Amino acid sequence: MAEQQNADGTKRELTKRHVQMIALGGTIGTGLFLGASNSIMKTGPSILLVYLVLGIIFFLMMRGIGELMYHDPDKHTFISFIGKYLGDQVGYFAGWTYWLGIIFVAMAELTAVSKYVQYWFPSWYTWAIQLGVLAILVAINLIAVGLFGEAEFWFAMIKITAIVVMILVGGFMVFTNYKTPIGHASLGNITTHFAMFPNGFMSFVAAFPMVFFAFQGMEFIGITTSETKNPRKVLPKVINEIIYRVLIFYIGAIAVIMAIYPWNSLDPTQSPFVQVFQLAGLKAAAAVINFVVLTAAASALNSYMYSAGRHFYQLALDTDAKFMRHFRKISKTGVPARGILFSAALVLIGPILNSLPQISNAFTFIASVSSDLYIIVYLLTMMAHRKYRQSQDFEPDGFLMPAYKFTSPLVIGFFIAIYLSLFITGDGIWPALGGLIWTVGFMTIIKLTTRKQGIEAGVDIND
Repeated sequence: MAEQQNADGTKRELTKRHVQMIALGGTIGTGLFLGASNSIMKTGPSILLVYLVLGIIFFLMMRGIGELMYHDPDKHTFISFIGKYLGDQVGYFAGWTYWLGIIFVAMAELTAVSKYVQYWFPSWYTWAIQLGVLAILVAINLIAVGLFGEAEFWFAMIKITAIVVMILVGGFMVFTNYKTPIGHASLGNITTHFAMFPNGFMSFVAAFPMVFFAFQGMEFIGITTSETKNPRKVLPKVINEIIYRVLIFYIGAIAVIMAIYPWNSLDPTQSPFVQVFQLAGLKAAAAVINFVVLTAAASALNSYMYSAGRHFYQLALDTDAKFMRHFRKISKTGVPARGILFSAALVLIGPILNSLPQISNAFTFIASVSSDLYIIVYLLTMMAHRKYRQSQDFEPDGFLMPAYKFTSPLVIGFFIAIYLSLFITGDGIWPALGGLIWTVGFMTIIKLTTRKQGIEAGVDIND
């Protein structure tokens, strides 16, 4: 088959299996392998409801993004639709906000990767691990998009294998009423002493933003479309499979965990997978899960480098700033190499900041703010989708968001509710305020700058 190449030089090398695994890799991360114990302890068995509700919301969001990308599969990022349908200023804000969010989350992932490696090699220097890992992943991204897809395929395969094995082992333990040091494996462990809000209603509410951020990254499918072979054939199938992945790999895994390990007996500081495998008699459980979590973090970092390069390339196309013109070129291998390298250079600043006691807390705060800003970007994306539906561009025969008149306001309302919940869940209030300050400040600066330019050109934008 002849190589498919876009007009700007990027290449459509990602296959269906690549995109499927990228979607899965973006959905399943360290939030499940490490953070699920804390969520279960706070919410009890009703955590299954939290995952189900958020799984449905994210699926509907992806159907909205899918409809946009199906309409115009040449867009390098779904953020482009925000500028097209909500205005250049809002699109500019969303583009920079999402890119900076990726950079800060990538910084955090790089720091985590070094800690996982030091589990086996405690004498290795942190900076050397981080530099080596980032160099490898950047090289993967620079060589060809197909190599990135292949790397993500195998990263995701490791995560899937770990979850499937845990579900099968756990299912066997439940079916045989396996006796463990803390009791018997049984579905009764989920329902015994069941309470909808065992730690109070506010703990239940607090679980929603925690699980929300665990799903963060699912939207990466909307960044691969312009480099995917036959996107209008692949995209609908991959997105429609999301809900099944959520049911099996999140809800299925957590149900098995609670059936084996009574939810109120879990150690919130330890991976639930480690605890389950240890009860099953796997002595090397901690080492095995550390390897899985390492690959999960490396997978996330690999995806962030891919995404950051494409978003910075798109930002370069959308602005006339002289500095940004250098990033409009596509390399001979068909990737935005300069955007990838510039993003990687900034990511290396993160570990340095995180190692300084005076700055470490500020770094953590900024990373939290960037995560909260993702909610605002998701919200703007869904608003852009509504504008698309009302425009002449709308394709009634396209890949449509189901029951749009009901589901669209539902998703938008839910995102607003999630952001508001950050103000009543303790530690979330300051990052949430930081997110609002960033949004208002950024948009104010854009409007003032645009107004000044208009006046200098002899045009008042208020006229």
